[in-house]
Amino acid sequence: MQSVVITGASTGIGWATSKLLLARGFRVFGSVRKQADAERLANGFGANFTPLSFDVTDEAAVLAAARTVRTALGGTTLGGLVNNAGIAVAGPLLELAAGEFRRQMEVNLIGPVLTTQAFGPLLGSDPSLKGPKGRIVMVSSVSGKVGAPMTAPYVASKHAIEGLSESLRREMMLFGIDVIIVAPGPVKTPIWSKAGEADISIYRNSPFFPALQRMRTFMLQLGEAGLPAEKVAEVIAGALTSSRPRVRYQITPDPIQQWIGSVLPRRMVDRIIARRLGLMPKA
Repeated sequence: MQSVVITGASTGIGWATSKLLLARGFRVFGSVRKQADAERLANGFGANFTPLSFDVTDEAAVLAAARTVRTALGGTTLGGLVNNAGIAVAGPLLELAAGEFRRQMEVNLIGPVLTTQAFGPLLGSDPSLKGPKGRIVMVSSVSGKVGAPMTAPYVASKHAIEGLSESLRREMMLFGIDVIIVAPGPVKTPIWSKAGEADISIYRNSPFFPALQRMRTFMLQLGEAGLPAEKVAEVIAGALTSSRPRVRYQITPDPIQQWIGSVLPRRMVDRIIARRLGLMPKA
């Protein structure tokens, strides 16, 4: 039975991927931060799901979870690591608290670094383990290539994941461990509803406030029309099991969105976005 570790398994993409892989005969270790979520998932998913309680920014807890998985595997390799856990911090960069930017990078970038370092040996860099080499799937975003205003911390974290994955993939060739990026567009997950609940009143006197309000409305609309998490789970499952996986999978609910970001001149895209959000300079 192939085993996989999925971070951020309590909701959204992580939950959907856990459910799909379990249905396909995998053993899934899923990370959660709350004991209530651990119990809910264990009861709902059954015996082949093992909750791992850790925050991806807590190095000691991540290492302890890796030891738990190593013991459970009994000397065999881990089939996959899906670095999915993440948050989205929004706000105008000129006025955003530095601590908020650090929190974004700690979760979305340092978190995957810590989990990769902890679980990487189980994927096959440890020669004492028996079995096929595993794979690392990095969950990025279309924001890893295209940046929207008012979301600079999130965009920066996903651009960083893209570069990190490129370097890591070439390093891990030494062990035969592949690194694959899955970059979805807007997905129907709690990350979008949380954006709607964010308190933006601290920017009430900011010249960016009207644009921030429009951006929040736009993000909620994107979430409502976004991809089902199950669609992304299918792509992740394919990245883990395909005999010849791609380096990067991008999946969006609207092909035009992908076309705008990759084909149109950047300055034109700047103006389209600025007009939509009211960010054009005043005459």
